[in-house]
Amino acid sequence: MKKILILGAGLVAKPIARYLLEKDYFVTLTSLDLESAQAILQNHPNSKAVIWTADNDKLLDDLVAEHDLVVSLLPYRLHTMVAKKVIKHKKNMVTTSYVQPEMRELEQQVKDAGILILNEVGLDPGIDHMSAKKIIDQVHSKGGEIEEFYSITGALPALEVAAQNPFKYKFSWSPIGVLLAGNNDAHFLYKGTEIYVPTEHLFRMRFYSEFPQIGVLEIYPNRDSVSYQTLYDIPEAKTVFRGTFRYPGWSDIMDSMKRLGLFAEEEIDATNMTYRQFLASRIGVEADNQLEEKIAQFLSQPSHSLAIRAMRWLGLLDDTNIGRKDLVINITGQLMIDKMMLQGDERDMVAMMHLFKVKWQDGSREIIRSSMLEFGTPNTDTSIARTVSLTAASAVTLIMEGKINLTGIHIPVIPE
Repeated sequence: MKKILILGAGLVAKPIARYLLEKDYFVTLTSLDLESAQAILQNHPNSKAVIWTADNDKLLDDLVAEHDLVVSLLPYRLHTMVAKKVIKHKKNMVTTSYVQPEMRELEQQVKDAGILILNEVGLDPGIDHMSAKKIIDQVHSKGGEIEEFYSITGALPALEVAAQNPFKYKFSWSPIGVLLAGNNDAHFLYKGTEIYVPTEHLFRMRFYSEFPQIGVLEIYPNRDSVSYQTLYDIPEAKTVFRGTFRYPGWSDIMDSMKRLGLFAEEEIDATNMTYRQFLASRIGVEADNQLEEKIAQFLSQPSHSLAIRAMRWLGLLDDTNIGRKDLVINITGQLMIDKMMLQGDERDMVAMMHLFKVKWQDGSREIIRSSMLEFGTPNTDTSIARTVSLTAASAVTLIMEGKINLTGIHIPVIPE
């Protein structure tokens, strides 16, 4: 029986573990907490739960050696450590994360070992790559050109869940990951001009689009889109834009909180500080009865604005004590975790859309739209867990069945 090692029993691990067990693979699942791994495996006879921490190099070495393929669902910064082990033991590896520069530096070692490390095979990145590149390849095969390319994805709560709070959002994956992504710059190509968006303007560069069955969604740019011109082999494209979907209002709230410095990656001592004092300290004012008006004045907004209503709902104007030293972004993030995590009986959804403006050889033009809408199943799996980890599980199966015979470091933008 072929053996698969899955490193990490987090929010997306359950669907891939169950899928591979149904395919009659032996699955070893590691976790910081044995009970969480055991809950996923449910005492399946072809499974094993193992406690493993990233500082236990010997156990990692032993685990990689005794398995046929490794799936890393760990934080991205740990993938290179795992990659060095699979190179040593000549085992294939799958991740759902973006390829980091440190990983790319191992390219020749991976090829020399004769193995495949397949990255970015989840949702975004993953399904977005494959669904977009399939259409691009089809257009090119018929002699067409991609003049404009847009790709937008969002992991969102279903409409009935979104109505429960001013953010119109609940987290189905790492809240801190969402906030950190909001600290990125953005870079995209629009009608032949490269547009750079500094982090402080990220949530101001937004527009809106109708999504089938959902209605109007908000879009803001996602990291570096320009590199996808090369990645997807569309040098002819004058527009290349990748973005993130949210319900309308999210960007106003996030931009305001960002301007207040609530997502700063700096440590403060909030041991004897209330959330109200914490908020006031971000702009250097007193936490008195006029705080909301001061915040509104700082933001040039009315005190009844959506952003201030959202911060009030979140608890940033409460007199509750924080009671710890921490990063500012973690203090804000913990409030969001406490009030905005998707509950087991609630549905999340994944919305993805690609838009291609195509020029054909006869000079005619066509707009091609491709969209995906996937809902989670309450008390079973979230849509984000399914779309991320079942994509990785499919890749594992194809590799194990010999249907992907590549070596080196790859992402899923090739026909295989």
